[in-house]
Amino acid sequence: MASAEYLSPVQLQRALTLRDLTDPAQGDHAIQTLLSTVVDALQGTWLNTVRYVRNPPAVAVRENYDRLGYDPEDVTRARRYTRYISPTVMLRSHTSAELPKALEQYADRTGIDELIVVPGLVYRRDVVDRSHVGEPHQVDLWRIRDTPDVSDEDMLDMIACIVQSVLPGAEWQVTDAVHPYTVGGRQIDVLLDGEWLELAECGRIHPEVLRSSGLDPQRWSGLALGLGLERALMLRKSIPDIRYLRARDPRIAVQMLTLEPWQHVSPLPPARRDISVVVDDEEDEETLGDLIRVALAEDAEVIEAVDLLDSTPHEALPDGARRRLETRPGQSNMLLRIILRPIDRTLTSQEANTIRNAIYRAVHQGPVMELI
Repeated sequence: MASAEYLSPVQLQRALTLRDLTDPAQGDHAIQTLLSTVVDALQGTWLNTVRYVRNPPAVAVRENYDRLGYDPEDVTRARRYTRYISPTVMLRSHTSAELPKALEQYADRTGIDELIVVPGLVYRRDVVDRSHVGEPHQVDLWRIRDTPDVSDEDMLDMIACIVQSVLPGAEWQVTDAVHPYTVGGRQIDVLLDGEWLELAECGRIHPEVLRSSGLDPQRWSGLALGLGLERALMLRKSIPDIRYLRARDPRIAVQMLTLEPWQHVSPLPPARRDISVVVDDEEDEETLGDLIRVALAEDAEVIEAVDLLDSTPHEALPDGARRRLETRPGQSNMLLRIILRPIDRTLTSQEANTIRNAIYRAVHQGPVMELI
């Protein structure tokens, strides 16, 4: 069951009315405090000017992909991963989509050393668990200068400043990463509790991105860094569940107003449901997660996780299982474990079964239905 070609009006309305936690006009949130901490640290280090760019999330496909150097055949463009509104318009998959137009504003200016800050919601098809949502918050931090000499040393200084702002005293390392809109790309990992965790990615702005925005790479240069704000805040405060960032429970909501460490809140008991479904081989945890979120809409908030326990292609199934499930070539039998745990209430058994059935109908593609 592939994702719909384009967003429905209801899906689009929900996406466009979702609260942007980075926007002070929509209420205070610790994400804003963390972002201000990062921006103030960078400005204090570079002594440059700061420009905020905040636009609605519907963007031209050309801005999200083409102007940033993505190959026309790049898998990330596929409808299974991108939320298209029409053939030429989409919900941005990264805040980097706002940068090519933002850079155009510098073409006739001189004496520029500016930090461009682009925060906001981005829209992806992702797994359902305690660390991922379909509409995460991201910020792009791009330093643009009308000199051609921004270097890898400048980039390492930027990385050190950001890590210290997000996680004071944390050990960090960089590894090579490839982005179509940067050169010398790096992934930034931090060491927490003995584990290396990704924090951000960055690089020097690609000359072709500059050139397409009317800036001569012989005269202009800069740095580009993308930071996932949920991940950064959860690491800073040791928050165990990404759903807490939007929780209405007063015990949790008040903690989402500061950068103070997370104080444990007793979780409510979970309801567990395992389902055996037939899906097309092309489906994965990300596309199934998106189907589930779309089907459940607001009720998706009660899902703590959907874990893939096992997947067996049609060809590897025993004959009896093929006959019982009525699978066909190109399909697989997946065993999914659904953990339901609302933040502020306990589900009844009937409510859990209703949600289980809704998830089953959303992802199952076989003719034999097993509802409860």
